[in-house]
Amino acid sequence: MGSQCVWLFSKNSYMIAKISTLAAQGIPFLLISDFTAQTLLVYTQEELVDQDIEFSFTPTAQQQPVNLTKSPIDYATYKEGFDKIIEHIKAGETYLLNYTCSTPIKTSLTLHEIYQKAHAKFKLRFKNQFVCFSPERFVKIEKNTISTYPMKGTIDAAVKNAKDKILTDQKEMAEHIMVVDLLRNDLGIVASNIKVEDFRYVDQLQTGNKTLLQVSSKITGTLPEDWRQNFGETLNQLLPAGSISGTPKKSTLKIINEIESHERGFFTGVFGYFDGKDFDSAVMIRFIEQNQQGALTYKSGGGITLESNCEDEYQEMIDKIYIP
Repeated sequence: MGSQCVWLFSKNSYMIAKISTLAAQGIPFLLISDFTAQTLLVYTQEELVDQDIEFSFTPTAQQQPVNLTKSPIDYATYKEGFDKIIEHIKAGETYLLNYTCSTPIKTSLTLHEIYQKAHAKFKLRFKNQFVCFSPERFVKIEKNTISTYPMKGTIDAAVKNAKDKILTDQKEMAEHIMVVDLLRNDLGIVASNIKVEDFRYVDQLQTGNKTLLQVSSKITGTLPEDWRQNFGETLNQLLPAGSISGTPKKSTLKIINEIESHERGFFTGVFGYFDGKDFDSAVMIRFIEQNQQGALTYKSGGGITLESNCEDEYQEMIDKIYIP
C-alpha cells in the first residue's frame, strides 16, 4: 500500500500481537481481512483521515432502486463446478460448500456513488478497488459477550407462502443446521457458554427489482474478561468466516480453491471496527470489485449441499447480484 499508516500482515504471530496490542490499549481501529485471512489491513482513527475509505455500521435511509446490467456465466459453466462439488460431497470431503462466481456488470455509478446509494446494515468502500454493502454480521462483541449471525436460506418474497416454504424446506433446513453447528463450534474455540438464542428467524431484503426473504440465526458465547489482551488470537481462530466457506472448514477451503474459477480476494472476507471497548464486524458479501481499467465485477454465490438443486442455486447466485 505504500503508506506508513497501513500494516499489511500475513496470518502470523506479528499480526496477532499487533491487533491485540491496539485492543488492549483501547485504541479504535478499522480491520479489513481478505477471504483467506492471509492479508489484513488495520487503520487507527488517525490513519483513516488520509485514506480514501468509507464505512458504516448503521443502516442508511432507503434510496431509489439502482439499475445495473449483469452478464452472469452460462448455466452449463455453473453446472460444471456444481457437479464437481457434489462429487466431493459424496466422497465425504465436504458437507456444505459456499460456491461463488464472478459476474461482469455495468452501471453509470462510481464506487463512491454506489456506496452512498446502497441501503445495508454494513457498508465499506475501499478506495477505487471495491465496495461492499452487506446484510450479514460476522461477530459482534459487547463487554465480553460474542455473537454471530449466520445467514443461510433465501427465497423470493413474491413466491406464494414464501416464509413457510423457506422455513419448511428440508434442504434449506439441513444447510442452515450445518452452518449453525459449524459456527457453534467456531465460537466454542474462543468462548464458553455457547447458546443458539434465536434459530432460523426471517429478515426481508430489498434487492431493487424484487424482495428476498433471508433466514438467519443468532449464536452467542462468553469471552474471558481479558479478551482484548488476546483479540488478535481470537480473530485468528475464527477466520475465515464459516458461513461463506463451509464445513468441515479445512477440507472445504481446499475444494473452493480447486473449483472456483476466480480469486475471491477481499470478497467474503470480513471488515470490522473496534471502538476502544467493543467490536462489530460484517462478512463482505454483496460485493463489487473494480479493476484498473474501471470494469466492474459483482461476486455472489450460495451454499451447496447434497440436496441442492443446480438450477435453483444458479438462479440464487444471479438473484444476489443487486444494489439494495
